[in-house]
Amino acid sequence: MRLPAVATVLLLSTTGCVKEISSEDRLDRDTQYATAKDTPDAAALAKVNCEDTAEGLNQARNVNRPETDRVMSYIDLYTSLIKRTATFEDAMTRNPDLHYTEGSQQLVAAKETCIQQTADVKVEFETYVRELVEVPTVQEIKGGNAVTVARLDFNTLRQAIETLDLDDKEALLGRVSNAEKRVSPAKAEEEPAQPSGGGRKRGK
Repeated sequence: MRLPAVATVLLLSTTGCVKEISSEDRLDRDTQYATAKDTPDAAALAKVNCEDTAEGLNQARNVNRPETDRVMSYIDLYTSLIKRTATFEDAMTRNPDLHYTEGSQQLVAAKETCIQQTADVKVEFETYVRELVEVPTVQEIKGGNAVTVARLDFNTLRQAIETLDLDDKEALLGRVSNAEKRVSPAKAEEEPAQPSGGGRKRGK
């Protein structure tokens, strides 16, 4: 039996009516969808690991390299570890099922390795940076006179302090600025001095 046109319209209006969602609800829904879509799955996370730090640490620890380069190696390694750790933490927070999928134990173990490696590198990195802040300059003999020169590029040292984001960051930055003022003007634009070698001694 065919329904009258008016009855058909009323029926469709009644059965097809859905609650109109607000623009905020729609934004939340779309954001959650985009977040879930961008979250790495188990296969992608399995490719993330923090066990490949040996080369970066060797470069950072190499006393034969310029200290500016050593600091940059620490910055690069530490920043990379932070990002990898955040990848695990964000993915597992947004997708709790990753804790229960096949191979989840390996993912959890990899995450813990990243956390531990990040903490270990931070301790070593911070120790080195504090040493540089404590003794940021050296004395170099030039023309029979001792001049004060920087051990490394001060902007790189500032970048390291910012990267570590320590509680006393502002105090450390202040000490770097004070040290910069003590550097001999004639040497300020030249390459930082190496911490070892004849005719040089460290100075505060």
